[in-house]
Amino acid sequence: MGKKYDAAKAKIDSAKTYELNEGFNLVPETKCAKFDETVEVSGRLGVDPKHPEQMVRGTVVLPHGIGKTVRVLVFVKGEKEMEAKDAGADFIGAEDMIEKVSKGWLDFDAIVATPDMMGAVGKLGKVLGPRGLMPNPKLGTVTFDVKKAVSDLKAGKVEFRVDKQGNIHVPVGKASFGGEKLRENFMTLMDAIVKAKPASSKGTYVRSLFVSTTMGPSIRLDAVEIRNMFK
Repeated sequence: MGKKYDAAKAKIDSAKTYELNEGFNLVPETKCAKFDETVEVSGRLGVDPKHPEQMVRGTVVLPHGIGKTVRVLVFVKGEKEMEAKDAGADFIGAEDMIEKVSKGWLDFDAIVATPDMMGAVGKLGKVLGPRGLMPNPKLGTVTFDVKKAVSDLKAGKVEFRVDKQGNIHVPVGKASFGGEKLRENFMTLMDAIVKAKPASSKGTYVRSLFVSTTMGPSIRLDAVEIRNMFK
């Protein structure tokens, strides 16, 4: 993996579970690349996503954002176009933008659409669906409140969703944020994940948690400590 990775890994005791403060203060020191690496939280939840009622999915606005400029496309027409513009949307349009996307244009990070546009936007399912870009009312991206939807995305709104094995992978900021801001973002994320616990989930819900930079080694967090914080 290289000398920088080996040096970063040497700072971590692989046999140890780190308390929250210690783990997040350590993670910025484990970056290996010259660029400002993203810090990601990964974990295992006690759910079986094969059962629809145990699917864990939601969104949350992190207090310190994610350190990334989010390019937002809004499918809208009429008076809502000005609302989207005032909210800071990067690209705004209706059928013209839908046609552009259908031809392969994907220079954006998130999409907001008003409900009256979804009939036309649905045609882009094969393009947007596999990339996780399809607007969804459950995630607040299909709405007439365009201003709030765009503002939340710009402010650092992230989506969390378990995969088929019950794992989650969510960015919580950049290495340059430092331990305190990363920890505060993490706590906000965990609060949302705990509140999203399915009623049918039995046993231990938050089973394991790790934090790492994009190119760095993982740090195992103390899941017991974190579970106790959200009792």
